[in-house]
Amino acid sequence: MERESMEFDVLIVGGGPAGLSAACRVMQLAQEAGEELTVCVVEKGSEIGAHILAGTVFEPTALNELFPDWKEKGAPLNTPVTRDDIFLLKNQEKATKVPNAFVPKNMHNHGNYIISLGNLCRWLAEQAEQLGVEVYPGFAASETIIEDGQVKGIITGDMGVARDGSQKDGYMPGMELRAKYTLFTEGCRGHLGKRLISDFKLDEGKDPQHYGIGIKELWDIDPAKHEPGLVVHTTGWPLNESGSTGGSFLYHLENGQVYVGLITDLSYSNPHLSPFEEFQRLKHHPEVKKYLEGGKRVAYGARAIAKGGYNALPKMSFPGGLLLGCDAGTLNSSKIKGSHTAMKSGLLGAEAVFEALKEGKSGEEITSFQKRFEDSWLYKELYAERNFGPAMHKFGNIVGGAIAFFEQNILRGSLPITFRDTTPDYATMKPASECKKVTYPKPDNKLTFDRLSSVFISNTNHEEDQPVHLKLTDPDIPLKDNLPKFDEPAQRYCPAGVYEVVEAEDGSGKKFQINAQNCVHCKTCDIKDPAQNITWVTPEGGGGPNYPNM
Repeated sequence: MERESMEFDVLIVGGGPAGLSAACRVMQLAQEAGEELTVCVVEKGSEIGAHILAGTVFEPTALNELFPDWKEKGAPLNTPVTRDDIFLLKNQEKATKVPNAFVPKNMHNHGNYIISLGNLCRWLAEQAEQLGVEVYPGFAASETIIEDGQVKGIITGDMGVARDGSQKDGYMPGMELRAKYTLFTEGCRGHLGKRLISDFKLDEGKDPQHYGIGIKELWDIDPAKHEPGLVVHTTGWPLNESGSTGGSFLYHLENGQVYVGLITDLSYSNPHLSPFEEFQRLKHHPEVKKYLEGGKRVAYGARAIAKGGYNALPKMSFPGGLLLGCDAGTLNSSKIKGSHTAMKSGLLGAEAVFEALKEGKSGEEITSFQKRFEDSWLYKELYAERNFGPAMHKFGNIVGGAIAFFEQNILRGSLPITFRDTTPDYATMKPASECKKVTYPKPDNKLTFDRLSSVFISNTNHEEDQPVHLKLTDPDIPLKDNLPKFDEPAQRYCPAGVYEVVEAEDGSGKKFQINAQNCVHCKTCDIKDPAQNITWVTPEGGGGPNYPNM
């Protein structure tokens, strides 16, 4: 069966904040210039917002630029931040509140909003469609079309392929979507973005990208404990007990609900650590428990976040396209925010692409993008915070936080030196025999839960009889190398119970089992596997989580 083909002026891969902002801006520019352009957004989730997961305290800087009248248009920014509380958790019982005067200024959230980023993306998609953008959810971009050294578009994944590779009834081959320019905005560790960085050597001379895994829940809480607009951040326990870094958040949004979550830096070295279990432990700390007790958990999700910042930013232009937003790693980890930066990179990309199309270009590298980026507030913001991540990794949260305070509050700029972090996250793992075992308590099913019940409320689903989308380069490595050396850490770093070491049914010994049906598309396995043996590729379009209000 032959592939159908469609052509566009601009094709955008990923319906997140960067991609949708780019789509809206391109169409705004076209309408202002009286030109007709065809713009298409493809999104692997079943609907726009289905795969969107973030904190989210949202800084409206880029939204103000894109839609100055967003309030009149009904953008879902309903809960302004009223207060910031920051705690150092000393142990599982004690905490010290950090005085405001000692908080790095980027941690102050006056003027920001507590939002559902998924709902904001749904709203952005509505604005895009009103501007004439074609938005296609449920279509996963599985391959990049590269011809004569230029990106020419993408191929969407085939539908109706059985696990053994045969074609089922109703088989539909993927479509070729071709464009003069393709913008890749897949989010953190995009599988096509990862290949583009390698194919076009976009990370030459850069630090390796660094990541965290964010695990998040949405709770209905007792109205008496609810304070709309309250932002709580913590650092220290429980992660400091295992020598790892990161921190937690608890945000009071509207309707008696809170977001609670833990970000664990994936530079951790102890293979016994489980980010999921660390998050469950956190909820028993009195500073967190006091809000959740008596409440009900209503949603769960997990997603890797890019934390390398300025030092790890790849070159973002290549022949035929741009790499934008978290696909490139534009998140500002000192603010714990990536939505405004992703949106701004989308706006810059749209402006650069529109200029190229106006000049009659098609497929040539948009070399002007770099200058446009360097002249923007986005570049200045990321450059000023370039030491934050490396300082945290090198010196830990306390000393790293002190350096951030000195840079942001005293110097009101950055140090004249640049800290570097050149060890990739997958290479930091120490042998299990050298590390302290971590024993986690059983879930109480009131505050703490197991993985499978968590995945259930993420509404994750995949067509069961389809090829496994978690590919092992060498199927022997998990049992031959990772199990004896690292006690196969995939069993613990995956927040969805995808990877298990089980006894084979035929009695032949242990086997490495992949429960791909559970995958919430967080990409942690692709990042943290010490052998770099796991590659995440797209499953059938529409598969994966369906996050409500996240």
